[in-house]
Amino acid sequence: MTQAPPGTDADVVERARSQPERFADLFDRYYPTIHGYAARRLGRDLADDIAAETFLVAFDRRHHYDTARPDARPWLYGIAANLIARHGRAERRYYRVLARAAPEQAVDGLADAVAVRLDAAAIRGRLAGALATIAPPDREVLLLVAWAGLNSQEVAAALDIPAGTARSRLHRARTAMRRALSLDDPMRTTEVAP
Repeated sequence: MTQAPPGTDADVVERARSQPERFADLFDRYYPTIHGYAARRLGRDLADDIAAETFLVAFDRRHHYDTARPDARPWLYGIAANLIARHGRAERRYYRVLARAAPEQAVDGLADAVAVRLDAAAIRGRLAGALATIAPPDREVLLLVAWAGLNSQEVAAALDIPAGTARSRLHRARTAMRRALSLDDPMRTTEVAP
């Protein structure tokens, strides 16, 4: 096993193998982003549980972490994605609720700032409705790219799938999103990128 460079996530995990309290560094570094990702996927109610369980699983598996990979983000997002997948029905239900909760139109006379917020909420509702229609494996890849900021190589590592599979799923998900969003607005002439 190679020695991890100092200061990397791999270095933190390697030290946490013999000094478990060191794992708190990784927790402090990534808990907010993992929690935010889970909240976007399932809502705040389940996000606390998913984020906490992600780090519990990661801590338990720290001895199996490949320290040749300096960035632990894909590993952590992969754990979170697997935990979120167990809540697939809750996620679809959450997206459907968001889609229904979106305002249909702005009320006349409100300030421009309010109109902008209503427009954003309407778009969010359409996006949530479209997300609910995408196959779970494709949605997983799309959201890891769009919301977690991972590239397709990192998504492949996170989900333990070939890079080509990650790219194919991402393409299918983007195509499905474009199709779903264009059906909502037949006058749309530009492509919508999720």
